[in-house]
Amino acid sequence: MNKTLYIVRHGQTDLNKQGIIQGRGMNTDLNDEGRKQALAFFNAYKSVPFDKVYISELKRTQQSIQHFIDLGIPYEKLAGLDELGWGIHEGQPATPENRGDFLKIMREWVDGNLDAKFEGGESPNEVKARQLEALKVIMSHPEEETVLICMHGRALRLILCLLTNKPLTEMDSFPHQNLVLYKVTFDGENYEIVDFNNAEHLKNI
Repeated sequence: MNKTLYIVRHGQTDLNKQGIIQGRGMNTDLNDEGRKQALAFFNAYKSVPFDKVYISELKRTQQSIQHFIDLGIPYEKLAGLDELGWGIHEGQPATPENRGDFLKIMREWVDGNLDAKFEGGESPNEVKARQLEALKVIMSHPEEETVLICMHGRALRLILCLLTNKPLTEMDSFPHQNLVLYKVTFDGENYEIVDFNNAEHLKNI
């Protein structure tokens, strides 16, 4: 079974712009810039013959690829594609205190403590478990040869580790911005990133 996955992060929201922490618990809308990014991505990739669209349960992902859905491409929401939950820090502006908290937990993750999480939030291992369930659904349809997936920043980094057999401790080796593209091919055995952190479609907005 061959499959090509176009994996994008959602477009910009006001909380992104303001540096406020989102996460799984914040169901925010795209802002004007995010809608421009969504249209730019659509214009660049509308000729790709997508068989299916998969999105998270958070509306910013559907808003980011709504133009493709409007073409009649079937879509499905998977909770496994939701952003990592940042718990008590969600909805909070960045401060020196919580910046310190984030640096500390990310050091823990890099050092291999992938069960570390904020109060009320999720660990990388917990996100991995639900992402594996989502991937099981996505990869169980051989007839869907070309798939568009819209998800979230930290979750994107984690799923790319899963696909490329990198340890989750290396999640930060996958840079991203709003509505950037990672294109991944599957040849029946292995996944390969063939387009890495592509933002070419965003250059003229």
